Amino acid sequence: MAKHHQTGKRGEALAAGLLREKGYEILEQNWRFSRAEVDIIARQNSALIFLEVKTRRSQKFGHPAAFVTPKKRLFLADAAQEYMRMTGHDWAYRFDIISVLLEPNAPPLVEHFEDAFFPGIR
Repeated sequence: MAKHHQTGKRGEALAAGLLREKGYEILEQNWRFSRAEVDIIARQNSALIFLEVKTRRSQKFGHPAAFVTPKKRLFLADAAQEYMRMTGHDWAYRFDIISVLLEPNAPPLVEHFEDAFFPGIR
């Protein structure tokens, strides 16, 4: 497995662990629809949360969360709409970002940004 894939998988595992510690129920991981992949779909109380996990080994090019582009947000919105249609979910939902920084010789830094964006709004 390529190093960047290993980094991404480690970040997603850390993100899922954080969510479980916070009491979230993980429903899906790496759920795909069309051209979109939702890293984690979770439930908190009655709300569905669609999470994008961004993992980096440094902040040389910026904060990991800054890499969730407007195009990615639209893909996530399409996938979320399909997931809600398939599951019959028609109430609360939100889009979160989890940023994971895996710098050498430092403990992982995992940040959870709740309600980080609403697709279509910049």
